[in-house]
Amino acid sequence: MTALYLLAEEIASRDLSALGLFHHADIVVKCIILGLLSASVVCWAMTFEKFIRVWLVNREIRALEKSGKTGSFPVAKSSGLIRAIVDAARVEWAEGAHGGSSGEIRDRLEIAMRSATKRQLKGIEQGLPFLATLGSAAPFIGLFGTVWGIMHSFTAIAQSKDTSLAVVAPGIAEALFATAVGLAAAIPAVIFYNQITVALGRAADRVAPAIVNLARSLSRGGVEGMN
Repeated sequence: MTALYLLAEEIASRDLSALGLFHHADIVVKCIILGLLSASVVCWAMTFEKFIRVWLVNREIRALEKSGKTGSFPVAKSSGLIRAIVDAARVEWAEGAHGGSSGEIRDRLEIAMRSATKRQLKGIEQGLPFLATLGSAAPFIGLFGTVWGIMHSFTAIAQSKDTSLAVVAPGIAEALFATAVGLAAAIPAVIFYNQITVALGRAADRVAPAIVNLARSLSRGGVEGMN
């Protein structure tokens, strides 16, 4: 009886902070929590990188919009959306786009620049399936950890032969901690996925008219003046 009393007293006196809950959790629950935390770190790092790339693309699109009105290309850097569009226009022109009518030239240049833009935006989309998967799967992974932890907790309660709230609550709290971590990983992932997807869609819509204007100007004046 003394051993059972000491076990019940130890359970009741557990630290209910986040670190305490993790420390006393079952090894399976610990692995689940660590996995979710690692995925959450990757999610935040990936989101930061995507937001920077989307911002850079939007800045280049603004430059393209201005140049589309003036009929001249903006200065192209060594990489980026404008450089990809410039290179695509040069390749299309060199491969014979200048051999047809003005309308045919414009259509070919427009298709080439649209394809280059699509490839650039697709490059930014890489990694977004991870955010979508994390957003949908993390709550269920956390729930699995909760179910496993509750099973382990009930085993400990049965050994202590004490069903008082002070004994039951710590084990249940440790189990529910896994679900909380799963939700903490899933909610930002869903929000960031939606924001980045919408931002890329808006970028694609904005760049289309600029490409049309640039293709029209280049079909008349050629690509010799492009950087």
